[in-house]
Amino acid sequence: MLARWTHGILRWRLLVLALWLGAALAGLVGYHQLGSRLTTSLAVPGSPSSRADAILLAHFGENIEGAVTVVVTHLGSPRADHVAEARLHRAIHAVGSLHVVEQRAVAGLLLTDLESRDTLNEASGAVAHLRAALRTAGLPGALVTGPAALQADVTPILHRDLQRGEIVALALALLLLLGVLGLSVAVIIPFIVAGATTAVALGLVDLLAGRILMVLYVPNVVALVGLGLAIDYSLLIVHRYRAELATHDEPTALARTMATAGRTVVLSGIIVAIGLATMLVVPVPLVRSLGAAGLVVPVVALAAALTLQPALLATLGRRGVATRGPRGLLEPRELATSRWARVTRVVVAHPRRVLLATLVGLGLLAAASADLSLTPGSLSAIPPAMASARAIAVVRSSIGPGILTPIEVLIDSGRPHGSTSPAQANARLALETRLLHTPGVEVVAADSIWPFVDRSGRYARILVVSTGELGSPVTQRLVHAVRREVASAHFPRGSTLVVGGAPAQGVDFLAAIYGVVPWLVLAALVLAWLLLARAFRSMLVATLAVALDLVSVAVAYGLLVWVFRFGVGADLIGTYRVDQIEGWVPVFVFAVLFGLSMDYQVFIVARVREAHDRGLAMPDALVEGLSATGAVVTSAAVIMVAALSGFVIGHVAGLQELGAGLALGVLVDATVIRGLLLPSLLTLVGERAWSGPRRRRPSIR
Repeated sequence: MLARWTHGILRWRLLVLALWLGAALAGLVGYHQLGSRLTTSLAVPGSPSSRADAILLAHFGENIEGAVTVVVTHLGSPRADHVAEARLHRAIHAVGSLHVVEQRAVAGLLLTDLESRDTLNEASGAVAHLRAALRTAGLPGALVTGPAALQADVTPILHRDLQRGEIVALALALLLLLGVLGLSVAVIIPFIVAGATTAVALGLVDLLAGRILMVLYVPNVVALVGLGLAIDYSLLIVHRYRAELATHDEPTALARTMATAGRTVVLSGIIVAIGLATMLVVPVPLVRSLGAAGLVVPVVALAAALTLQPALLATLGRRGVATRGPRGLLEPRELATSRWARVTRVVVAHPRRVLLATLVGLGLLAAASADLSLTPGSLSAIPPAMASARAIAVVRSSIGPGILTPIEVLIDSGRPHGSTSPAQANARLALETRLLHTPGVEVVAADSIWPFVDRSGRYARILVVSTGELGSPVTQRLVHAVRREVASAHFPRGSTLVVGGAPAQGVDFLAAIYGVVPWLVLAALVLAWLLLARAFRSMLVATLAVALDLVSVAVAYGLLVWVFRFGVGADLIGTYRVDQIEGWVPVFVFAVLFGLSMDYQVFIVARVREAHDRGLAMPDALVEGLSATGAVVTSAAVIMVAALSGFVIGHVAGLQELGAGLALGVLVDATVIRGLLLPSLLTLVGERAWSGPRRRRPSIR
């Protein structure tokens, strides 16, 4: 089927190239509009915190996600307070879209909470105007923070990180491709395919962003993951095409290439898409947006590999892919004496020893995953030079880490002026007293007037300030403790209580993700198993593939902990030291690594099966299969690591964690797991690996 498809592409290759050029240009236009559609929202629709946020917005004028806090420092007298307040109100009035909710002087700081009914994106756009108005009003030292300010500050940082990451990734990829392919025009093909893939994918994401929420990280994820995946697929096809040209004419070589390596790419793209598609079912907009954007990448990469790639190869022809000068590492050589052949012979000669040593080493790496602690988001692991981050640091050092993000207990009495009744007041006082004695509480704030009771008198609220920062284990435990106290509180009949605020939103965010993720992982593994069992006609090989996939993911999680929590190598690669990993990162690491590691396994095992079907015993088939594929798989993995390094050199903790987890996971998977663990297991399994039906041989290579 793919051979016939390829002949059609050859016939219409100029049209194919023109269509891809037009699609890439349209995608770039869409990408330039994408920035204004992105957000950092952690909202979980239908959750208790979401219901609480709706009450806060409708009755107290507080928009949790669009909130802004102005911090004025160095106040030393009532007169200074008065002057600062007057200037501050003048600046706020000049902006127009922001209004004061609460103002308090604490520990030499004047804290002013502002409300905006705009969306997070719109509120972040007002931050620059507010800062300019503060300077004009005579408060140049005033600092602005809150969700809107954080998004306004981190957006340009992400843009600069993406530019720098792309430059580093492209430079490393170019050096590596020259090393593996040699000096050849063929080196440019992966870059053309990758450029078209990322441009079109970003354009499609822009179309999606008009219909669903898209997280601020999406362009970075699409660009760098798309770069690595497209180059990987392209390299596999170029490598196979060169080998086929040794014995066939150009059209036949290309048709055979797409029927073999192209088939591998199709299966890999489907499995990567399956992993990312699981994220679409998570009932959290942020995770869904990453899943939707991520799903676009393998789909477009697959389309490029099946259309643009053969059109480019046909245009360049035999001379275009030939080496001019020094030979690359993937040039045809005597496979029987290659490094991979020597390593594989050692493995098949001592499979039990290799298996035991490998499992012990991987087990030590993966064991740290038991200490994987998750956070919805951290206010400490953000670029410290940002103005909003400096404001948080000032407040944290002067007052405490939880003051800017209190837990909010909302009480609906059920009727106007119901909150002012003696029964309601007594019930609130009893709840406040219990909350004050709850471990992890710094301050409990409440009153019977605005802003603790709304204008109608129906709603009241209690603010609970944690001793820990947003997302910390202390604060997460406190949210659960507050909810238990609220559930056991005795209020008059008809009253409804709900717990909200940023800390509660974070707890609901993690609960919504990890309440469904185990089932989604199981579904992805089952679907992959079915695909592999059909492709290889072997249930045992499919089972081993899924098991090794889980080993790769466990090792990646363990390495995340080793680097970011324990600090191993953190100074060397310049990453944050954190106590918790951002909650969305493990989900995305699984989704991407799941497909990539399966990609490498399919490529290797197919060659082993091919050699075995020609009559070779399992040890000899393993030596031939690993010799033929080890170098290209390792090269593809190293290029993927180079692309993912663009995340690690950035300034955002979550993207650093994503890049490091994927890069280290891919590197270990393509070397230790596929080079040692897989052949040792297949050696021990022996002929039983291919005991299934043999009506049809797989042609995946």
